Amino acid sequence: MGAAWRDHGVTIVVALVLLPAASFLAYRWRRRRSGRRYAIAEVGMVAGSLPWAVMLFTPQAAPRSVDLVPLHDLPSWVSGGPGTAAAQIVGNLLVLAALGFFLPLRFDSFASLWRVAVVAAVASGVVEALQWVLAIGRVSSADDVLINTVGAVVAAAASRRWWACPVPAGEIPPPHSRQSVPPGTAEVPDHAA
Repeated sequence: MGAAWRDHGVTIVVALVLLPAASFLAYRWRRRRSGRRYAIAEVGMVAGSLPWAVMLFTPQAAPRSVDLVPLHDLPSWVSGGPGTAAAQIVGNLLVLAALGFFLPLRFDSFASLWRVAVVAAVASGVVEALQWVLAIGRVSSADDVLINTVGAVVAAAASRRWWACPVPAGEIPPPHSRQSVPPGTAEVPDHAA
């Protein structure tokens, strides 16, 4: 945990100080365009992911490496002590948690744990590939992809009760939303004519 604070302390403090105010302002701005529910989801995805993106792409004084064997890094995380295990496992679970939580709330087409898992796995794979390509001293690991994906799916499951919530009265859902036409009211084409 000490190493995480040493490497990312500034990012953590800035996120804790600036993100609440910035999130509130972004919410107020987006709410006028897309309604309260969608504004919360949009701001939540960005504000919840931005600090992690900064941490993931902060260069480290180490050579880059890649480990494509699933569950190969996990034992080293646990054997590194409780602080290392907590920083690695909890940190990796939280990297895409905001995306997993808010994605199905914002976009009805992603209201499925499998779809969230696919998006999270692809996003995490892109992050790991970029870490290797940019040579920023990070380990690009299959375990990171697995744990990031699990974190996103668990967060999506936590938000599942709000997936099917109707849009509050007075808010107009975007045209691509399944909620734009109440169930059972869509016109059925008459093929007999």
